[in-house]
Parts: sequence; structure tokens; C-alpha cells
Amino acid sequence: MSEQKGRIVFQGEEGANSHIACAQARPDMEAVPCATFDDVFAAVEAGDAELGMIPIENSVAGRIADIHRLLPAADLHIVGEHFLRVRHCLLGVPGAKVEALREVQSHAQALSQCRRLIRELGLRGRAAADTAGSAREIAAAGDATRAAIASELAAEIYGLEVLRRNIEDMEHNTTRFLLLAGQAEAGEPAERGAACITSFVFRVRNVPAALYKAMGGFATNGVNMTKLESYQLEGSFNATQFYADIEGNPAERLVRLALEELAFFTEEVRILGVYPASSERLLAAGEGFSASAERGRAAS
Repeated sequence: MSEQKGRIVFQGEEGANSHIACAQARPDMEAVPCATFDDVFAAVEAGDAELGMIPIENSVAGRIADIHRLLPAADLHIVGEHFLRVRHCLLGVPGAKVEALREVQSHAQALSQCRRLIRELGLRGRAAADTAGSAREIAAAGDATRAAIASELAAEIYGLEVLRRNIEDMEHNTTRFLLLAGQAEAGEPAERGAACITSFVFRVRNVPAALYKAMGGFATNGVNMTKLESYQLEGSFNATQFYADIEGNPAERLVRLALEELAFFTEEVRILGVYPASSERLLAAGEGFSASAERGRAAS
């Protein structure tokens, strides 16, 4: 494929939550579905799309494991984040009645996030590859006893009726997405002093208390770490890599000092992106984020 501008790629089918995230975050771009996460990364690396939209974690289901494998190996940069409030709908073919349903199909996580309604209606759950694909299959089957759990957008795309809205068990059900760009599209990092997030991966040295010592620099320099996750490398239980998010910019003195102390106790540190904090994050953090950013500016 030749390079095309104005495209943002996502994993899944049209109507998926990733598709909705693309429409919300970059409404001026063409959202293009990909079969797998690997295909999303490959499309951006090859220049076939300007941006990739990938989910990294969900407030109910936790982290998306595949992303932690792909991110460190990719020649891409995180240039933004987007939070999507996930609103599941119960979808049926035109004319379907809730009381006549016998089976509901969706991604395994969507089924688990809507257990209350599934139990209430006495439905048999069937796990599928994704939510939007389930909506497409239910529409094609034309069976009024089968339903899908998917988005309202999926209902519009595949000609289904929304039988119930907002059926998720947890009202806070939210997915955090990262926007990825290649070298040519990454542009300049977030401005110093602006509310931003720095994401990076690192491996600690194989010495006692290495992780504890590595984290000390963030505490002593007043840098807030919002995320820290570990995962095994290459099937080894002795080689651990960590993914972390912090508030602030490496151009700020306190953040720079914290990262320098981290580097002293690690074998490798790689910055994945320095990007603006989303408005959703800032609203949730309130004065806490503002105070942290102010300390960073004052110490720069």
C-alpha cells in the first residue's frame, strides 16, 4: 500500500469501541479497521496510516496484554491518549423481543462486564472475537432468539435494534487508548510545563532491592507515577520488564533527575512517548495534577 494521509487504524471491525475512540479523538480522519493489533502497528510503521489507536487498559478488565508485547518492539511513538466510557447495548434483529431471547454473543470481556443482565434474562453467553463482529454475525443470522452485546454505532452499521442501553455492570467502565505515530508523524513532544504524561519501559539490574531503589528517585523528586506494570520477557521468569507512566516532562528538572536515578539502577530505559494529558485525566485528577505540574515548572 502506498502512503495515505488522514488515516487512523484500529483493531476490530466497524462499530467496535476502538472505532468509536477514533471518531471521538480524531473526527477529521478516516478510521480504518485492521484484523489484529500486529496489523495496526505494521500499518503505522509502514506509513499506510498516520496514527494507530490501541487500547491499553480497561477500568474493569485491566491491562491489554498484547500491547505490552508490541509497544517496546515497535518503532513508534505515543503521541496522545484518549479515555472512552464504554457503553454496552443489547442488540437484536428488527422485531426481536427481549423476552424471546435465548442466547447473547460478544467478546468474552463484554460478556463478563454485563453479567448482571445476562443472569437476569437467563441468557446463554457465547464468546466471540469481538463486539462489532458479533453484531455483524447476529444481523446476518436473522435469528430473533439471538442477541449481541455491542455499541450503538454497531447497531446503526449492521441494521440491528437496540433492545437495552447501558447494560454494563459497572458505571465507571472506561478504556484508555493510546495514539501511536511513526517517526515522521511524531512531531515535537509536549511542551515543558504543560500537563503531560511520559511513558517508558525499563529493566532493572539483577541486584537486591533494585526496583525499590529505582523507584526512589520519583518519590524524592515529587514526580507522580500513575502506572507501573511488570511482565516477563521471552518466556523467562528471571527477565522482567516494567511499563510506567509518570506525570511530567523529561525536559523538567525534577523529572529529569528522577529518570537519571532510574537509569542508574536499570539495564535499559526507553521513552515511548511524551504527550499531552487528556482532558478526562485532568478532570479526574483535579488539583492534584495541577500541583504536580506546578512543581515541575518551578524546578525547571
